[in-house]
Amino acid sequence: MSDFDAAVVGAGPNGLSASIELARAGRKVLLVEGADEIGGGTRTAELTLPGFLHDVCAAIHPSGIASPFFNEIGLDVEWVQPPIPFTHPLDDGRVAALYMSVEATAEQLGIDGSKYIGLMGPLTDRVDELVEDVLSPMTINPKHKTTYARIAAIGGLPASMLAKRFETDEAKALIAGLAAHSIAPFHAPATAAVGVMLGVIGHTMGWPLARGGSKTIAEALAKQFLELGGEIETGRYVESVDELPGKMALLDVMPPAAFRLGRNRITPSNTRRLTRWKPGPGVFKIDWALDGPIPWADPLSSQTATVHVGGTYEEVEAAEREVSRGGHADKPFVLLSQQSEWDDTRAPKGKHTAWAYCHVPNGSSQDMTEAIEQQVERFAPGFSDLIIGRATKNSMSYETYNPNYVGGDIGGGSYGLKKIMQMGTKRPYSLGGGVFLCSSAAPPGAGVHGMCGYYAARAALG
Repeated sequence: MSDFDAAVVGAGPNGLSASIELARAGRKVLLVEGADEIGGGTRTAELTLPGFLHDVCAAIHPSGIASPFFNEIGLDVEWVQPPIPFTHPLDDGRVAALYMSVEATAEQLGIDGSKYIGLMGPLTDRVDELVEDVLSPMTINPKHKTTYARIAAIGGLPASMLAKRFETDEAKALIAGLAAHSIAPFHAPATAAVGVMLGVIGHTMGWPLARGGSKTIAEALAKQFLELGGEIETGRYVESVDELPGKMALLDVMPPAAFRLGRNRITPSNTRRLTRWKPGPGVFKIDWALDGPIPWADPLSSQTATVHVGGTYEEVEAAEREVSRGGHADKPFVLLSQQSEWDDTRAPKGKHTAWAYCHVPNGSSQDMTEAIEQQVERFAPGFSDLIIGRATKNSMSYETYNPNYVGGDIGGGSYGLKKIMQMGTKRPYSLGGGVFLCSSAAPPGAGVHGMCGYYAARAALG
């Protein structure tokens, strides 16, 4: 193995992307994965019944279709675009929808329409610049200063302050559903940033799924890496970077694991940085095999793959606040995906799959099945009668499945300013001694976009 220039630990999207970028630069790279299959957060499996394919972790990929790295390398994935990026049902058959048009979205918002256009319009006009700066390392000197200043002025706000700009239930619901992806209480600084960015991508590029399952993303990345001369070894857990070949070791793992693996090489300042890292909240997830499509009470939620289930802004805010306090919401905010509506490879003919999770305190083992299904039933009466198979994972089950999900945290640590303070902005990838962090704990953070791996590889290459 002495002919390798570098080794990468962890074959999730970031580890695969880091491996590709090193190989593109002419380095001979060994990619090592502890599990028996590659993919990390992009795996697909028959979790309920034979013939029903479920995305084990990530399912919908706005940051994937927006990823500058994926687009640069021409990632061979078939993105499936539902007519509507996402909906947010309200009681009495009402619904808010985010369309691939700011104007069409604004039309449903009544007196809030012009304010919504004022918020999203200027950002969608410069989406390419925005994506380039946001999906990059945090910097005080962004490439597109005017565009970055605009998103920073809005995104730096707590989501609660952004929501106060609007009056209608529909507009506030859109903000709530988007901001809840930050996995943080809405009063926290910068929680608006995650939501606004996802909304801008939705308006311009959509919220697609990968035909055949999220596993096709990992498969496409692996194919490119192997074609570049790289090698992949699965089923091997690395105990120390000292057992790896090459002068560079890139780690697609969380900071505690990075410290354990690289403790003989990591500098004291980076040791402090890694050991002060804290995980964010966990998740409880359900996969369903269904006897038919979900019978939404509103007219639009059958036209999307992503449904934000949680009711009004006030209800969603309360649910996320309860989780931040260490509790379990009686009426959780549920992120639901119905992939088989748009991808006939996911279920037998006439049958369907659905995927949903809610946020819970880190390390929770509480069963949220009833609470989640009651929320779905609230907006889709008759849903429960369609369930023919069910698979669940609590937070600790997720950590067992993938050690990167510490306590069920799927985001690589808290989002926003808290993560920046934990992991720093100066050389965020280099840990010293030729060891580099390339996981979602490094900028730009969570999402299936590969940019953490790309930038870590560029840092390693100098």
